[in-house]
Amino acid sequence: MTMDETGLAVLIGTAAGTVAKPFLAFIQQESFLYWPYLATALVVALLAGLWAGRQSGKPFGEYLKDLFSPSIWWHRSARVDYRFYVVNGIVFPLIFTPMIVTGFYVAQGTQWALSSLFGASPVSAELGLWALVIYSVVFFVAYDLGRWVGHSVQHQIPFLWEFHKVHHSAEVLTPITSFRAHPVDLLIMATVAGQFTGLVSGGALFLFERDIGLLTVLNLHFLVFFYNLVSNLRHSHVWLSYGRLGYIFISPAQHQIHHSDNPKHFGMNRGFGLAVWDWMFGTLYVPRQREELSFGTADGTEKDYCGVWQLYWLPVRRAFATLARRPAPGTEREAARVTTPAE
Repeated sequence: MTMDETGLAVLIGTAAGTVAKPFLAFIQQESFLYWPYLATALVVALLAGLWAGRQSGKPFGEYLKDLFSPSIWWHRSARVDYRFYVVNGIVFPLIFTPMIVTGFYVAQGTQWALSSLFGASPVSAELGLWALVIYSVVFFVAYDLGRWVGHSVQHQIPFLWEFHKVHHSAEVLTPITSFRAHPVDLLIMATVAGQFTGLVSGGALFLFERDIGLLTVLNLHFLVFFYNLVSNLRHSHVWLSYGRLGYIFISPAQHQIHHSDNPKHFGMNRGFGLAVWDWMFGTLYVPRQREELSFGTADGTEKDYCGVWQLYWLPVRRAFATLARRPAPGTEREAARVTTPAE
């Protein structure tokens, strides 16, 4: 095989792998749809149904009918999610991944800056387990804060809200709704989180003069792994509240509230895993009891996002309309959704 033939074979193989990846998520450890996460979420959902039935007297059979109702899983909004998941899963890696300023470059720059300022590393002791644990926890905290910041700016800046609005246009929630995100939204979230984790990694490189790695489970950060065990319930109709622990961790119920079209919920619970950032900045909403929720943009424009093309193109047109200070068709009612936290 010639060099040209080898290059072509590699290109075809890479393209085929990219196209196949969305369909093989259940065997990919980095995906929310990895089969252990789906299985755990199902078990937790069934246990939540048993508990709710004991509290309310609702037969478990009715809970199962609601859980697997075609009115949710085959809702027109869910069908858009399924199509968008496949197309976005192919388009995003091909177009936007090379554009992401990864944490690697930030880490290298941070290490260089610290070395220039302070000289040699002040740490001379051998690296122990506690240093690994502390670094892994600090890395997760930085990642979580980066996600909160990236998420928050999209709620606060009208231009960026038009892209994030794609995610909030879902009228029903299923695990596939996690992937209902405009590429610009994904780019912002990945880039901002990468900057924060890069600073932490750069500090660790300076202190220990080598990459110390992270504590992992199945090749995934150990805290992200445990988070992923229930993360699929965030985008579902299964009410799972952590009670008073909701002041520390964002529960699936709190994220469902984030998707609510009730004005009192607008902009609340922006956190990824930790609730502390929402608590610090006044955007935390911890429910005292189960709340009946409906989902969408609250201004009727969720109906506009009725296909894959609309999810890609409408945000672009409407975002640039905000810069021109003239509303695009259908955006006059959207101002209420870009708000500061409800009192």
